[in-house]
Amino acid sequence: MKNKNMKYRKNLPSGRQGKFIVFEGLDGSGQSTQISLLEKYLKDKKIKVHTTSEPSGNLLGGLIRSILAKQWKLSNTGIQLLYAADRAHHLESEIYPAIEKGNHVISSRYFFSTFAFGSLDNDLEWLEKINKKFPNPDLVIFVRVSPKECMKRINSSRFRKEFFEEEKKLEKIIKVYDKISKSKKYKNFYTVDGERSIEEVFKDVVKIVDKHIK
Repeated sequence: MKNKNMKYRKNLPSGRQGKFIVFEGLDGSGQSTQISLLEKYLKDKKIKVHTTSEPSGNLLGGLIRSILAKQWKLSNTGIQLLYAADRAHHLESEIYPAIEKGNHVISSRYFFSTFAFGSLDNDLEWLEKINKKFPNPDLVIFVRVSPKECMKRINSSRFRKEFFEEEKKLEKIIKVYDKISKSKKYKNFYTVDGERSIEEVFKDVVKIVDKHIK
């Protein structure tokens, strides 16, 4: 008998109690901070939570991270196919099992990042096609911070920039995120203003999450 997790599925696990929550944003937007705050908030309410991120912590994710750090090269098409393979494995090996155990899974990035960042060098329609079998999350929170502010934050905290951390590229990427946020294709996609204090941003995050988790 085949493991029911070891295949692509359009839908999230049936009979589940856990939600699949995704945070999106440009590098430097502060989404990781908001995820940490939300994790603590839910755990303080005795709600089961599992946090994760893309690229994953598995072998494929490690290959992607090394490309972003400019340690080796791969064609733009190859990179996006590698992202899709990592996403499939991430869902099957970590996200689905966690949800089936009743956890709310919070992921930093999902296929929306592929659409936004990958569209710099690839056709958006093709990117959507290679990700069409992956399930939509229950909730997406896009922490919106301008490219200029993101670069300011990045420059003040890091010595080495990753591949996508260049302002002109970020300007193109954020336009795709804004397009996604207005699309009727993806329900429960919320945009929050990330250029305020951490506390103010988190208040908005809590309001959104509390509508979806009872």
